[in-house]
Amino acid sequence: MAKRDQKQDISLTLHYWKSSNHEGYFFIRVLFGCYLLWKTLVYYARRYRAIFLTSGLIVVGVAIWLVVFPPYQPEKINHRQESTVFIPRGASLRQIADILSEKGVLPHKDLFVFLGKISGYQNRIKAGLLKVPPDLPPWHLLRYLQHPRLAEIKVTFPEGISCAQMAGIVQQKLGLDSTRFMLLVRDSVFCHSLGVSANNLQGYLLPETYRFTYGMNEQEIIRFLVDQTFAVFRADSVHWQMEKIGMNMHQVLTLASIIEGEAMVDSERVLISSVYHNRLNRGWRLQADPTIQYILPGKPRRLLYKHLEIDSPYNTYRYRGLPPGPINNPGRKSILAALYPAKTGYMYFVASGDGGHLFSRTASEHARHKARFERVRRMVRMKNRKR
Repeated sequence: MAKRDQKQDISLTLHYWKSSNHEGYFFIRVLFGCYLLWKTLVYYARRYRAIFLTSGLIVVGVAIWLVVFPPYQPEKINHRQESTVFIPRGASLRQIADILSEKGVLPHKDLFVFLGKISGYQNRIKAGLLKVPPDLPPWHLLRYLQHPRLAEIKVTFPEGISCAQMAGIVQQKLGLDSTRFMLLVRDSVFCHSLGVSANNLQGYLLPETYRFTYGMNEQEIIRFLVDQTFAVFRADSVHWQMEKIGMNMHQVLTLASIIEGEAMVDSERVLISSVYHNRLNRGWRLQADPTIQYILPGKPRRLLYKHLEIDSPYNTYRYRGLPPGPINNPGRKSILAALYPAKTGYMYFVASGDGGHLFSRTASEHARHKARFERVRRMVRMKNRKR
């Protein structure tokens, strides 16, 4: 009876507020609605407690996952303020974390190590000299280090450089083994695997300025350089020109290396080439000084008559035709000069004393040019003595 009376009182009160159009009626209705909603939620929460608990855990888990493992979007990485970081081969995950932390690109080392271990990414991190962007979360950094941007090192090989000199530059600039480099250069099996018919790679390593990625090994460097040389000969026009001058690739590179050894002025390369082509066509000896320098040990020196008598297949003063192979690694300009000589009647040339050469068609004209060069040489000697 008491409960029934209480409900009647509430009903009468609501009826009073509604009938009197009282302004508090709306507020009471809202409170009553909230009360009913709360009671409903409590009822269903008790009845479906497991479902509510599981849903809550899922929501919390997804939130944590998005914080710790945010979606990886490599296209949005900022590469403008990258740090150069060296990761040694065989470094542990902790060592890598220390290196990255010292470079200021990893603020949370422990989280990085933890994520690396549970994800299995610790064994996929690339070693070498890497470009690492700033402000990457640990999870993003782990993903990035699997396929990072590699730092590039600029390496210049001067034209006319020998393979041994190249090996020294490769060791100095890239930290590779010069001995292994030379063993590969002289390995006939390796040479043939690259498509080179010769038993060594002298002349086949195109000297230019390149950008290598740190971590390339000796074999990869050599393959790249050989491919650059082959690229010069891939054009159909080059094949037609080789047929026209009656030379194969090896012969062109051999002649180009001699031109490289002679030329000091770019514009003279095609003229020097024309002299050698004219001599070859007439069956004359090339009489090329660079081939004698190649025979002699040590640094280039002033040639004497006794040097011209050395018995070597590379001595173009004694033997006709081209030597067995290139005497250096010629540059692109000398290769093209060997392929496309100027059309001249020149048969001789001699140094002019100013870095260039004097070209002549006859022996008498050549003798006059030689006499002129000797006068210049004597004048230089006299000036040096006075100093």
